[in-house]
Amino acid sequence: MTSVKDAHGADGQEMGELIAGLDIGTTKICAVIGEVFPDRVDIIGVGTAASSGMKKGVVVNIESTVKAILQALSEAEEMAGCDIESVYVGIAGNHIKGFNSPGIIAINNQEIRQKHIEAVIEAARTVKISDNQQIIHVLPQEYMVDDHTGIQNPLGMTGVRLVTNVHIVTADVTSLHNLMTSCNRSGLQVADIVLESVASSRAVLKRDEMELGVALLDIGGGTTDLAIFCNGTIKHTWELALGGNNLTSDLSIGLRTPLQEAEQLKYLYGGALSSMVKDNHIIEVPTVGDRKPRKVSQRVMVEILEARMEEILELVNKNICSSGYRNRINAGLVLTGGTVLLPHIVEMAEQIFDMPVRIGYPQGIGGKVEEVESPRCTTAVGLVLYGSEERKYGQKSRSGVVQRLREWMKNIV
Repeated sequence: MTSVKDAHGADGQEMGELIAGLDIGTTKICAVIGEVFPDRVDIIGVGTAASSGMKKGVVVNIESTVKAILQALSEAEEMAGCDIESVYVGIAGNHIKGFNSPGIIAINNQEIRQKHIEAVIEAARTVKISDNQQIIHVLPQEYMVDDHTGIQNPLGMTGVRLVTNVHIVTADVTSLHNLMTSCNRSGLQVADIVLESVASSRAVLKRDEMELGVALLDIGGGTTDLAIFCNGTIKHTWELALGGNNLTSDLSIGLRTPLQEAEQLKYLYGGALSSMVKDNHIIEVPTVGDRKPRKVSQRVMVEILEARMEEILELVNKNICSSGYRNRINAGLVLTGGTVLLPHIVEMAEQIFDMPVRIGYPQGIGGKVEEVESPRCTTAVGLVLYGSEERKYGQKSRSGVVQRLREWMKNIV
């Protein structure tokens, strides 16, 4: 899967398996390389590149996307001292659909074996979906053996029937195809395609939060991804095609300044609550052409950001309330993604959601790569952790999405 170029580990230390995560985002592409040991995952390489071939989580220019992937990957490989051939890739966008589905099989008082678990999951995933959608995840929530509910692993139990509830996630076939094509043209094999909020959960959520009930909100450049967990498993997912780029665009229009300058102003002087900004703080705003910079109150700028940020969080809150899981989110809300670095976003979120809110930073990793210790890298780090779990437990994607896409791509050539 990977090859080591330098003398990494030549001092006699045990070398781990290398796993790479690739977050192909709307604003940036982030590649993270992890070295996996039995007891830990060390991050040994990270690379980022500006993304211009994506829009709202979907590939719109394969050539530009390939160029950015190669740049980010080269940077990560150079830092890690290795060549990467296979990656776990994140996917997002409002073409993603998530829903729950039940499955049931008769076991006739037999001892439940792995083949029975696989059969009941297969029964749950046998649902009619749109022709342009492909299943990317089949995530078991719980099992029931006869009248016994809430079982996490029924292996070895005995009963008459086995029931499961799973959360199924589907994605647009064309979007999946373009994502795989971009990776293949970059010289990479795709090990698996993972919903970004599922990957991010591996990096920022604590086990007790997932048991108690927690909502994870990943606010990226082009999309906002919601995932709700309780009793240790995922219950609900939702995608919103709004993100940090909308804030930047609003600033650009409202202040009549180029997008690049608006992005810089957002991170230098931005905020989510205008009430936290002094009235007399004036900033210089670059203008288009050769005109002189204008002087604008910082509060006016933050009011523009506040309106859009409030809209995004209100839409998420509306979805949480309609999901049926609002009252089960006892551990509160975790925010991650680059946009959550906006000052006072936690205070705004606590007001809107009326629950405890914290910012999620990647955790559960070792190594000395400081660049990954940021919400901007959550998804890429989560993809490495997701891949390490798959390898550790010998799991394979229950959706078989990558294999089916390869066959589909062969048929259209």
